[in-house]
Amino acid sequence: MANHAHAHHHASDGSAPLTRAALSATLHCLTGCAIGEVLGMILATWWGWGNLASIALAVVLAFFFGYSLTIGPVLRAGVPFRRALPIAFASDTASISVMEIVDNAFILIVPGAIEAGLSDSLFWWSLGVSLIIAFAFALPLNRWLIARGKGHAVVHAYHAH
Repeated sequence: MANHAHAHHHASDGSAPLTRAALSATLHCLTGCAIGEVLGMILATWWGWGNLASIALAVVLAFFFGYSLTIGPVLRAGVPFRRALPIAFASDTASISVMEIVDNAFILIVPGAIEAGLSDSLFWWSLGVSLIIAFAFALPLNRWLIARGKGHAVVHAYHAH
């Protein structure tokens, strides 16, 4: 019984809900980044673009999808688009930026990863690992921002959880 009460004591300090909120925010950003990265690489490969253009497209699409995933629930909450857009920017810019920097740095560091095609296992392996590492970097940032009422905390009131 003492161990059971002791376990609940740790959760009462407010860190568990904060950590859950940070995990949710980081998974949200990871989803947008993953969609953008994969779609960017598919389109750039299809169009025959080079590495720099491919990275640029993937980054733009990661931000687009990350912001889109935030704007949807805010619009459904009745917020006009002109107000929803700055809310999405305030909510996601720092997290997506960190994820994209880390993700693309990893891809550039792994030998052959940037040149790997969509049918190459190196492409999928390096992308998966890069997103896991990016998640690990963005999670503490999101936790820190949410604890200060910034980042994903800005849109939390608009989400129907």
